[in-house]
Amino acid sequence: MKSSLPLKNRSIRMKKIGLIICAFVLLSQITSAQTAKTGVLIIGNGSAALAAGIQSAMSGAKTTLLIQAPEFVLAPLEQNIHSGLEAEFLQKMRKAKGIKDAESPVYLDQTSANAVVKRWADSVKNLTLISNIKWSRIKRSGGGWNVLLSNGKAIKAVVLVNADQSGNVGAAIGLPVAPVTRWHPFSYADDVYKNSIASGAYDVGTAVNYALLKDFQVEGQENLLHVNTRSESMIAGQAVGAAAAYAAFYDTKTSKVNLKMTQAELIKFRLSLVPFIDVSNVDSNWVAIQFVGLSGFLKGEVVNGKLRFLPEQKVTTAEIRDMVKAYYYKAQIWFDDYKAEGMTIQSTLSLVCFVGNKSPEHTQAEVLKKWTKDYGFKSDFDLKRMISRREFAVLVNAYLKPFDVNIDASGRVIR
Repeated sequence: MKSSLPLKNRSIRMKKIGLIICAFVLLSQITSAQTAKTGVLIIGNGSAALAAGIQSAMSGAKTTLLIQAPEFVLAPLEQNIHSGLEAEFLQKMRKAKGIKDAESPVYLDQTSANAVVKRWADSVKNLTLISNIKWSRIKRSGGGWNVLLSNGKAIKAVVLVNADQSGNVGAAIGLPVAPVTRWHPFSYADDVYKNSIASGAYDVGTAVNYALLKDFQVEGQENLLHVNTRSESMIAGQAVGAAAAYAAFYDTKTSKVNLKMTQAELIKFRLSLVPFIDVSNVDSNWVAIQFVGLSGFLKGEVVNGKLRFLPEQKVTTAEIRDMVKAYYYKAQIWFDDYKAEGMTIQSTLSLVCFVGNKSPEHTQAEVLKKWTKDYGFKSDFDLKRMISRREFAVLVNAYLKPFDVNIDASGRVIR
């Protein structure tokens, strides 16, 4: 008779293997439960971090904001050109303080500001706020990031936004310690301003400035965006949040973020990309003026250190001719025939119909119908009247859509 001992040994070994597998599965489940996955992770507790987190979430990316401290420390906003999330925040502050004047300055005390911020953040879908917990390790994980927290949990993110004021995050991931100025003085000396993704943050004595997407990217490092915390800004944070959300949402690298789509997203959320001081972002024609301002069809004028669009000023032929011709081949033919010094409503409609291959009769009837109700114009629809810059911007944006024309990094039209 054969001994049953080998069979028992095999049974014991199988049980041990089963226990090991169960333990491994259990450990994996525990580890998985302790690792939260997110599209965008922002680290910081300043104005830029707050705006980056809110914008990223509103742009559709699952977003985590790790502030490490008990609350935010928000920077003064008085000298900025308020738009986007910053303007929205100020309105929330006014409401909290019982201030009815929508243009009234707001004293930014941290206690009431954080109360407003908490209610705001709680209302934003896709946003998780983690406060008063520090990170202990940051490292690459595939194309993204893995951040270990001091409580033993971890966050796995596609994109990391460094908005940390202490410099510790930068040191951990090898970023330069010295801060870099992000804002460029706004100028029409070249066309680079057309690639702006933010404008109007007060820095180095002026708010007539803009920032480019490349100012927040990190050379040689993908899925990492860096906000200059030397000059805290909700304006910069909002721009970075939109760019980070694009990379996470479309599962692409931060170097591949589509500039046009990011600009359009930011304008959708009322962030000024051209720092016009005299057209508020609550103006019904603000979107059209921003899009046309980016095209350079109508340039602003610097008056007393502020860039003014001058919306009610009349449009001259000379100021629009060269840029419109640069965008559209057919415009060259139209301007060869048009010799008047100024643009009327009729000549503007003639231009957009000729260049855009539209029916003059149908277009004129459509514009008349929309003049007051849709465009919000208070002036009469008189074809022979000289057209204002406001009216010109709205009609050109509606019928020629210059923003949709592709440009290169220098701002020149790509043929």
